[in-house]
Amino acid sequence: MGAIDPGLCRACRNARIVTSGRGSTFWLCELSRTDPAFPRYPPLPVVACDGFAPRAPDREGTSSEQGAEP
Repeated sequence: MGAIDPGLCRACRNARIVTSGRGSTFWLCELSRTDPAFPRYPPLPVVACDGFAPRAPDREGTSSEQGAEP
C-alpha cells in the first residue's frame, strides 16, 4: 500500500512530518499548537484549509518540503 497524498499539507509551511517509533508517518499541523480550530493530525488529503501558507521556494525555485516523503 502506498503513501496517502497529503494534499495542501505537502506545500504548507505549517505542516511537519512526524514519524512514530513504529515507523508510521503523520502530517502534523503546527497551527494546532496555538489554535484549537486546526486539528493536530488532519484527515488526508487536505483539500481546503484557512491556515494554508505556502513554503518558501528553495534554491531551485520549487517549494521545499520538511522531512522525507512518507
